[in-house]
Parts: sequence; C-alpha cells; structure tokens
Amino acid sequence: MAHSPKSQLLTVEEMGRADALAVKAGVPSLDLMENAGQSVFKALRQRWTRRRVVVLCGPGNNGGDGFVVARSLKEAGWPVTLGLLGDLKKLKGDAQANAKLWAKENNGEILPLNVSLLDEAELVVDALFGAGLTRDIESTAKDIIDEINSRNLDCLAIDVPSGVDGDGGQVRGAAPQAQLTVTFFRKKPGHLLLPGRALCGDVSVTDIGIPEAVLNEIKPGAAENAPANWLDHFPQPTQSDHKYSRGHAVISGGAEMTGAARLAARAARRIGAGLVTIAADQSAKNIYLTGDPGCMFSPLGDQTFEDAINDPRRNAVLVGPGNGVTDETRRRTITALRAEKATVIDADALTIIEDDPTNLFNWIKGSTVLTPHEGEFARLFDTTNDKVTNARKAAQQSGAVVLLKGADTVIAAPDGRIAINVNAPATLATAGSGDVLAGLITGLLAQGMPAFEAASAGAWIHGEAARLFGAGLIAEDITENVPKVLVTL
Repeated sequence: MAHSPKSQLLTVEEMGRADALAVKAGVPSLDLMENAGQSVFKALRQRWTRRRVVVLCGPGNNGGDGFVVARSLKEAGWPVTLGLLGDLKKLKGDAQANAKLWAKENNGEILPLNVSLLDEAELVVDALFGAGLTRDIESTAKDIIDEINSRNLDCLAIDVPSGVDGDGGQVRGAAPQAQLTVTFFRKKPGHLLLPGRALCGDVSVTDIGIPEAVLNEIKPGAAENAPANWLDHFPQPTQSDHKYSRGHAVISGGAEMTGAARLAARAARRIGAGLVTIAADQSAKNIYLTGDPGCMFSPLGDQTFEDAINDPRRNAVLVGPGNGVTDETRRRTITALRAEKATVIDADALTIIEDDPTNLFNWIKGSTVLTPHEGEFARLFDTTNDKVTNARKAAQQSGAVVLLKGADTVIAAPDGRIAINVNAPATLATAGSGDVLAGLITGLLAQGMPAFEAASAGAWIHGEAARLFGAGLIAEDITENVPKVLVTL
C-alpha cells in the first residue's frame, strides 16, 4: 500500500529532514520561518476578529515563528504583547533574526515570560515549544500553561500545543488546550494520537515552501488512515463473479456467547464475502440456525475445526469472539494458522495465548491480523513506548498485522508501515462493536485483500458507519450502515 501524499505523517526527525532538504534544494531557511509565521497569521485572522493577543515565544525556532506572527499582527493593527522564555542574546539563527526585527520595530519591547502577561489576553499564541520537546515542561512555562487552561483562554498553537510529544501524543508535564493548531507541510503522529489530539483542537496544515519531492527521499512510513491509501486493493465485484469467487469466511463460534460470532458473520457478509460459515459446537446448532438465514453452520463434534476449514475455498478464518478462554480456542487458533488461511485473531483467542504468545507467533506464516484492545495488548507485548512504537514492534515480533484498538487505533505491519485511524466516534464504545470490526476485516481477507490494507479499510469503514448512524448506536447498527459507506467509496 502506497500512502497517499496528503495523508502521510512525518515524525519530528523526518520533519527536520524535510526542512534541511528544502534548504538544500535552495529554499532559504529564513524564508521557511517567514512563510510559517505568515501562514499562522492568516489562519489566526480567519478564525478570530481583532482582539488583544499575547504571543508566547520559546527559545527555539518555534519561538522564531512566534516573532513573525507578532510582527504581522502588529502591522495589521492588532494590539500585541510578546513574552520571551529565556535570554534574547541566546537565540540563534533565524529565530534571533526575527527577534531582532521585532525589537527594532517595537522599541525593543520583548517582555520576559510571566503569568501576568495573560492578565489582559483575549487570545494566546503558543510559540513556546515545538513537537520535538524532549523533557517535561516546568517552572514558569508550566505556570503559564496551567493559567491558560484555568482561565479557558482561546489559544492558537504553533506546530503542536507546547508539551505535546509530536511523535507519540503524550503530554510532557503540561500542555495548553488549543482551539486551533497550525502545523507545516504534513501532520505528525502526535496530532492524531491521544491525548495530544484532543489538545490540538482543529488542525490546519499549511504550505511553507517545502518541495513535495523531499518525501521521495524521506519515504515516510506512517499515514493517517484514509480510503486513498487502500482503495486500489478494495474488492470490487464484477459481472463474472460468483459467491465462491468472492471468498468463503469461517467464523469460530462459541457455545454460550453466540452473539459475538453472529455479529462478526453478518459483518463479513455485508462487506462482501460470498459465503460465511459459523463453525461451533453441535450443542449451539439451533441458536445459530435461527440467526441470519444467509449464514451457514458447520457443527463441531463428529468433525473437528480442522475439518471445518479444510476446504481450500474456505480461505479466511476468524477465531476469538465469544469463543471462551479455553484450550479449544487455542487449538482452533493454531489450526487456522497451520492451515495458512488468512486469519483474524481477536478477543478470547488473544487472551488464551498470553501465557506463551511466542509459541503462537511461530505459527504465523500467512496473512494474519491481531486485533487487541489496550488491555489485551499489554498482556502480550511491550508497552514502554508510545502507541505507534509499541504497535510497530508488536507487528515485527509477531509477524502479523497488529490493529491496536482505541479512539486512536494504530494499525502496524511487520514491514514497519503504520496507519492511524481517527474517524471512530465515541459511540463505538458499545458491546459487540469489536466483533463487527473483526468480521469486516475477515470478510475483506476472504476477498483477497492484503492484511494491512484489510485492517486499515475495516477500521475506517467501521468508524464511518458508526459516525453516519449517530447517537443511540448499537453494534448491529454498524453492520446495517456499511452499505451507505460502500456507496461513498
């Protein structure tokens, strides 16, 4: 999957390289800073009417952008106060040049950073620290940020709200609640990952003169999940198709919590799988047969799960939802992997392997997707880093695509590719929604979609179907809204 250019995300290090490559290509760094500040100024004027503005400048290039913004506002007749963290004489390069220009035009008025600067502020421009902050905010800067939040002051953040980690979205000590964040060239992962995403407010990405060609050298590995990234792989029915050519998914069903497998099976059918069979214990036969009439049932008892998936036309398997934390669930999971079927491992099938995950990972040879929530993930993998790093390492360790669920779902491939999904509404926090997601991915795998693209498409369609439905959502509604989403695709 090639990420569409506009959806690509740049890490802090990659953005630094983009700046350097732009300068190498002949764009003066001073012009990049001027363009950045001017784009913030324009975004500010589009959002707010004339009012008293306090610009808070830090000791680096983020502060340099702030000096450009302050100068532009002053020239436009806005009342502006500027405060600097640190010593003017210690500023370097372009930041120092813009600080001197501001001082020259304003009788040298650069005030030291102090909470009292906020006393008459109606709008704050946060130019304290950019996305590459490597330590917690403390002392005066923290006091000012806390005061911005306690007073509920309107805030525009340059690059990211100061204190938000650009790569992981974590808050380092403190961060202001911005209504608008203006960043440059491309978003960073921290704009999409929580809690940073919630602090950014609206995010505006502006062009500051960095040539698009720099991306060819940087080759970003992460992107915001969007249809443009996977639509070329999305299954499109043709006149010559029949139900077998559209794939046959097998859903491992539980004997007691039968609803989970039924939700997953219905989702797999809705997304286009030609046939779906639920394989479950003979004792649950009547329950499954009185469910959706379009689903088939394969009784387990005289036949094994291996028998149920043996037909080569049965090409995708989902194990876990409602299966129970039992040895039988473990056996079914390994059976699916040994058969090298495209496999989704979810829910109970993830829980049952937590005592020895490596043994299961050794069986992963083909197209496999793991779909843990945060708790399941923590029992299987390392969680010491940010969400993107954790998911990427988990995919490399397991050999599977890992879909780490949440309001900021991260999808990671073993080759290092990352997609961050952000369209999931809060209403998805309802029983059964994860079973529907697993079913959507299984249905796409059955139709031959590669694992990373299937997981990405499943997550996006899942979120979009829920968003379109609105309030009062239950899991069944997600599946029923899938056709509306497919029409838009």
